[in-house]
Amino acid sequence: METPVLVKPGRDDRRAQIVDIAHAAFLSDGYAATSMSTIAARVGGSKATLYNYFSSKEELFAAVVCKKSEQLQVLLHNAQVEGGDFRSALQNFGERFLALLLREESIATYRLVVAECGRFPELGRTLYETGMKQGRGKLAEYFRQMIAAGELRDCDAILMANYFFDLCMSGIHHRRLWNVETNPTPEEIHDNVARAIAIFLAAFGAGNMQPGEAANLCSSS
Repeated sequence: METPVLVKPGRDDRRAQIVDIAHAAFLSDGYAATSMSTIAARVGGSKATLYNYFSSKEELFAAVVCKKSEQLQVLLHNAQVEGGDFRSALQNFGERFLALLLREESIATYRLVVAECGRFPELGRTLYETGMKQGRGKLAEYFRQMIAAGELRDCDAILMANYFFDLCMSGIHHRRLWNVETNPTPEEIHDNVARAIAIFLAAFGAGNMQPGEAANLCSSS
């Protein structure tokens, strides 16, 4: 029998492992109370080894935020907006988005970023640029198709995407952030998205508004 060959994890694998361990440490202890020494001990190496990958705790935290943002982007990229009738497509997309946003880990990461972005504005910028902004861009492209198909009025698609995401988050996200409520049920998520879609289509659906009202609503200025 051949002796199995043990493959050591590469640098990228090791870096990803450090980011995962650091994320868990930040979530359990908070940013301020988590030191590079603590993370190094959890990783199982020396602080010098940790600094080979990240020059500071701030840089490591930024890597954690970036990874979470990329996970959001992957999920939104994989969520099928096209297919089926327009309202059902929006419902599917909205539920996928909201379910991810309301996960315990997502909420905890969001709280961390909000707590630290005053001191480190790049953290909030990273979360937005690599996560939400790209997700809104994907949805805006779909809305452009729906404008061409006559489902939506001719408005700024990015503006419409912003409104759609904000409507889906309305109420339920803040209640979750502030621990007013525990994890919502799938039925509650469905109902919240359904209400968001009803409001969204009342505003942006083709033929639902007077010309003057539409001009004001569709202006991004």
